[in-house]
Amino acid sequence: MTEPGSVVTSIGARSLLLLSLTTGTLPAQVPTALATERADFASWLAIDALSPYAALALQPVGTGISIGSEPSDVPLPTGSRGVAQEERGVVTLTRGGTTVPLPRGRPVRLEQFTLVASGRPGRSVIAAYGPPRKALPPSYYPYAASRSYPVTLEPPERRGQFVILGLDGTETDASEAGFIRVPVGSATARLRVYRVGAVEDEEAELIVFFRDATNGKGSYPAGRFVTLEPEAPGRFRIDFNRARNPFCAYSSVYPCPAPWPGNALPIAIEAGERYHPAAERSAP
Repeated sequence: MTEPGSVVTSIGARSLLLLSLTTGTLPAQVPTALATERADFASWLAIDALSPYAALALQPVGTGISIGSEPSDVPLPTGSRGVAQEERGVVTLTRGGTTVPLPRGRPVRLEQFTLVASGRPGRSVIAAYGPPRKALPPSYYPYAASRSYPVTLEPPERRGQFVILGLDGTETDASEAGFIRVPVGSATARLRVYRVGAVEDEEAELIVFFRDATNGKGSYPAGRFVTLEPEAPGRFRIDFNRARNPFCAYSSVYPCPAPWPGNALPIAIEAGERYHPAAERSAP
């Protein structure tokens, strides 16, 4: 999928004003890097062809699915129908007597729509996208410097690779990277960290999918995720101001990942991305 951070590289005055309105804080209170990250993400959601706001369907390929005019497994208002199939890990689309590959993770145009095959070989899914719908940009809790903690990664309990539902609603490989501890009042809480991606993937991120007392009361009911930032060998930082919603928060097209075992904090983490129901997110 298109990387959100590649969409915009600078923030103009209008973006800073918008950021102040959606976060409830003045831009000067938010570190520059985080302000840029949030503005980039808002731009990606608003205009990118693969934004969750552009998602129309997410369908397992299975033994084959039809795509196009009604009746189809993935109904799209196009002039014809096609059939997507997977054989030996390769996904193809046959339409009008012509078969074209759907390279995994690469967008393919189908008239005014975009198709992307993803997921694990043998269990591929196809996402269909149209023009992004209008929606309000993400909103955030006021920046809280106290919700950023240096942490040490403790050894994992579980070895080997397994499959989880990723934050984009598709199955992905993961492994348990270990545990971190964060303050909760006068005590500490232990959070499970997954390395999302193949074990040999050097760019695989260390992610914490967590729940807290704000779920359904200001933040997304299913939970939020945050990526650990490396600081030194064996040392990381977890900054809850960078907590984001899974894709299912932006569109019902995506299934939600299940909460990770033990990752429920007994306190309210009023930092990071907030959540508003679909009716409140829609732009006029």
